Amino acid sequence: MTETHTASRQITEEVTSWPGVEAGPGRRGEFAFKLGRREIGHLHGDHAAHFGFPKDVWAELREQGRIAPHPVFPDSQGPAARRIETEADVRDVIELMRLNYDRAVAQHGLPAT
Repeated sequence: MTETHTASRQITEEVTSWPGVEAGPGRRGEFAFKLGRREIGHLHGDHAAHFGFPKDVWAELREQGRIAPHPVFPDSQGPAARRIETEADVRDVIELMRLNYDRAVAQHGLPAT
């Protein structure tokens, strides 16, 4: 990855192009992506992404090796982490954010503008 196309920049450019998504700093140093009040995921710099998934989705993604338990909640199904080390990781983080985005839109629609 080049300096101008860091992992966080690539992810941010893609995810914020989706209707209704806003991004910005969170309260704990993370960079969060939200659809209305619902967070679809957040980044910790260029090296890690965190998400929340329903338990059944979490279990399937974990079995596929796409996520790991969240480091703060290692015994919980739902909170998830994904390391970002390669271009393939960047693409998968975007896909995981899209999974949460699509679920939120299907359940709650797009936020009012």
